[in-house]
Formats: sequence, structure tokens, C-alpha cells
Amino acid sequence: MRVMACSILGAIGVLASGMMASAYAAEEPIRQAQPVLPTAPLTITTQDGVKHSFTVELAKTYREQEVGEMFRKELPKNKGMLFLWPQPQVSDMWMRNTLVSLDIVFIDSTNHVHAIAEKAVPLSEAILSSDGVVANTLELAGGVTEELGIRVGDAVSSPALKH
Repeated sequence: MRVMACSILGAIGVLASGMMASAYAAEEPIRQAQPVLPTAPLTITTQDGVKHSFTVELAKTYREQEVGEMFRKELPKNKGMLFLWPQPQVSDMWMRNTLVSLDIVFIDSTNHVHAIAEKAVPLSEAILSSDGVVANTLELAGGVTEELGIRVGDAVSSPALKH
């Protein structure tokens, strides 16, 4: 019975992914950087009380999140991109078509740093996972979290985040 249930679930998964692929097949392939998205201020406060301020673009839609930082040639140390997930989820990111190294900061539902993938390798298709459910994901320039001493447990605040 267990094998049969797995097979049925597997078939449903294949059918669902086929329908999703069809829905997205009509979209243009990603060939260039997206225009700058609307921004918001964001502050990360380390556990010793030091505040680090950034201006982050807000990636809200599926397409904005899919394109992310692709094809951009630079990311200043005081800038970033905040992925606002519609609901908490496991966040799996990659560096496909991303030309600059990034630090990927996974933010939990209490607006604290849950995990950090530091200095992600440009153009890599390796999956960088949040290793648990998170509410949002923040991309910063590669090496910034180490340079500023940002660590798991630090507080993140922004008008863009749910409180």
C-alpha cells in the first residue's frame, strides 16, 4: 500500500510540474538584468548592538524573484535585494546567470537571521538552502556579512518586513 501511495503522489507531482512548466513556458527567457525594483531601508542589528544600514530592492512577484540579481555587474556593499515570500517556506537559491558573488541571508518569521550562505560563487547552479522555513531572503554583496560581523541570530528590521 505504501508503494502505491508513493506512486500516486509521484504521478500527481509529475502532472503538477508539467502544468507549471506549461504555464511558465510562455514567459520570455531571462537574458538581461531587470530594471531597479522599488526600494526600502533595511537594518541588521548585531547581537552586540551595532546597526548596519542597507537600501534593498523589493522582489515581490514570482518574475522579480526569478530574475533577482541575474546579469548585474556590481552590487554595492550598502545595497541588496530582499525576496518577500508570500508565506514562510524553505528558500532554495542559486547563482545561475549571477555575475557577482553574493551573501545570501535567510530571515525567519521573527525577523532574525536564520542562516547565511557566504560568498556564493557566481554562475554556480549549486543549491543554497535556508535549511529550514524562513519568511524572507536577503542578498547582499559577497563578503559583507563577514566584514560587518553579521551572524545567525542578528535582528533584521525594515518597513518592508512583516512584524
